[in-house]
Amino acid sequence: MDSRFIESFVMVVDNGSIAEAARRLNITTAGVAQRIRALESEIGTRLLVRSGQRVRPTEAGLAILDRLRGVLAELRDVTSLALSDRPVGELRLGATGSSTSGLLPDILALLTEKYPQIEISMISGNGAELYQRVLAGDLDAAIIPQPPFAIPKAYDWFTLREERLIVLAPASTRTRDAHALLRSQPFIRPRLNSWVGRLVEGYLRKAGIRPHERYELDTLEAIAVMVDRGLGVALMHDWAPPWPEGLSLVKIPLPDTQFARRLGLIWSRASVRIRLVQAFRDVASVALKSKGARKATRRDARFSVRRK
Repeated sequence: MDSRFIESFVMVVDNGSIAEAARRLNITTAGVAQRIRALESEIGTRLLVRSGQRVRPTEAGLAILDRLRGVLAELRDVTSLALSDRPVGELRLGATGSSTSGLLPDILALLTEKYPQIEISMISGNGAELYQRVLAGDLDAAIIPQPPFAIPKAYDWFTLREERLIVLAPASTRTRDAHALLRSQPFIRPRLNSWVGRLVEGYLRKAGIRPHERYELDTLEAIAVMVDRGLGVALMHDWAPPWPEGLSLVKIPLPDTQFARRLGLIWSRASVRIRLVQAFRDVASVALKSKGARKATRRDARFSVRRK
């Protein structure tokens, strides 16, 4: 299948006009039409239909449009890798909500400075969804919590941040006994079927604690706000700031410090964009070390979230 035929089809769909596609491709309208007919002949069905003054994809054309876009992107990446001694191209990256605000800004700032030729296409989601999208090839890499099961050998993992479990309580709480709070206070937990929910449940079972459950919520930010309002205490990982503003909370460490959420990068070893992934990984390591050093020299005074 000729890549020029695919490029012409995608350009016509994006612009809704064969004439405009021809202008952008710097060829004649007859040339574009010929390419479209050749592609339709090869696939065996019509891909475009005229609708008023515009051209739109048929049902069959729409069904293969995203896949053809992916083919073009792969071809551009292969060409860039062959012709350049520096990482160049588009990196399809997934990231969980907390990592999007807590880790990515510093990483992307340094990446843009060091590798301006790398373009990041960002998708947000939860860890399980992004993990499946990496395995399906829809994403080149993703920043997710480490799965609670073994990662297939065809994929690599690089830990970016370790976040220990803590008990989150209102700042007015007098006791700093984590287990006493979990046993006595109403409990607000993350969804039990989520990865962090399974981590939390694993700790509670090991500690022999059966809390008085009040709420089960999807988002960590919502849990923190609930705790601030005095509705209970929570057991969660100490995720990278920013946290919701205006909260008055205390973070109480646990007696058992082995339980932690590890946030990291997962990718396929066979990815055609492996150089882009490796460049992102290396930049992320440098950026987060630098961020840790800055954090050690100053205290963020915007939030009244206190530690014991």
